[in-house]
Amino acid sequence: MPRGGGYATTATAMRNFSSAVSLGHRSLLVNPSIAIPSFCSEATYLVFLKTILNIQEQKKFFLSPSLLVALMPHSESDGQGFWGCWNANGPGVARLFQRWDLGPNFMNLEAAEPGDFLKIFWTDSIGAREHGHLVIYLGKEKKGNVMYLRCWSSNQPNGYGVRSYPITRIHHLIFSRLRRPESIEKLILHPEKDAYLGSLLSEPTSLDEVKQRCEILSKP
Repeated sequence: MPRGGGYATTATAMRNFSSAVSLGHRSLLVNPSIAIPSFCSEATYLVFLKTILNIQEQKKFFLSPSLLVALMPHSESDGQGFWGCWNANGPGVARLFQRWDLGPNFMNLEAAEPGDFLKIFWTDSIGAREHGHLVIYLGKEKKGNVMYLRCWSSNQPNGYGVRSYPITRIHHLIFSRLRRPESIEKLILHPEKDAYLGSLLSEPTSLDEVKQRCEILSKP
């Protein structure tokens, strides 16, 4: 992945993100350097796509052209399509992992491993009024007497890169581990909109409801 490039959630950033993913011969072509400036859900989705495509190249599963198109970022609203779930407020990635059986969702930091996808919540609000960040977990580190989470994402203001966050600042963590990438073959091309994720644009949700709807485990 590139470094820097700036952070933005503008129409230009979304347009460049869409241009960074194109349909090639039996695969997607992913060029993250085009997706500049970037934002956190886009950055982590590009890593997800590159991971899926790398595994496909190892001939561990096959994605049809129609499935590849379904994985491309389109202008989906929250909860609509694969990208629309990934980009949704609240537990978008966790809900997607649960719906397509891609791997476990959990909240236990001690069980986390480098490479896990992670949604960080800076407050107790989840949904309409949330303040969160979608990252890839890299591990823990101690600075002085404070423990930090070391993560990769697109961060304000510089864009792509690694940043550490004090654990004391974080209210909730939801990890999603890609354990069954072959389940992507079961992708429904035109799934019904996830009404729960769609509602989180304007409505809050509780942590208990998140745990239930995303099948949050105590340990992965």
